[in-house]
Amino acid sequence: MSAGPVLVLGIGNLLWADEGFGVRCAEALAAEYDLPESVRVMDGGTQGLYLLPYVQAAKRLIVFDAIDYGLPPATLRLVENGEVPRFMGAKKMSLHQTGFQEVIAAAELTGRCPAEMLLIGVQPVELDDYGGSVRPQVRARIPEAVDIAVERLRAWGCDVRPRDATVAAVLNDGALGMGAYESGRPSEEQACRIGDARFV
Repeated sequence: MSAGPVLVLGIGNLLWADEGFGVRCAEALAAEYDLPESVRVMDGGTQGLYLLPYVQAAKRLIVFDAIDYGLPPATLRLVENGEVPRFMGAKKMSLHQTGFQEVIAAAELTGRCPAEMLLIGVQPVELDDYGGSVRPQVRARIPEAVDIAVERLRAWGCDVRPRDATVAAVLNDGALGMGAYESGRPSEEQACRIGDARFV
């Protein structure tokens, strides 16, 4: 059975600590593995319904995201197929979750929903840190999440190989990379960590 077009999405908001987990996973996958043309890796951010055409075009879908499962912090949990929309909308932590739940519903209504879906979610440690990076406990789960995605891609028949270390692959602009992002963050004295100080 052909793997067909496969979409791997990292969704979430890099600006709110562990909300960036999904995007960081997608970046790591793109940087560490050479993927066939049939596999598209995207930073879905908080784009919501703008992602619909990409989801409709995919035969299989993998989503990385921070999800409030009500589990111990930094716990990874896998959700598959018909259960994915339910978890994307449960205990919403930000507007992107509602948006992506709607994307899946719209794809189903048009009869163009991926035949197989896998949500690789992590229970966040911290969200209320504007401009913050993923917490160490959550960051430590990124390699495991990427390994799970690679295993599933291979099970679907995709030729996934470790990338030659001399060949750079960057999913996002360098300024958004974890190292540059963290080194450019102002101190807590210079910038409010819970949002814009003018409004809180």
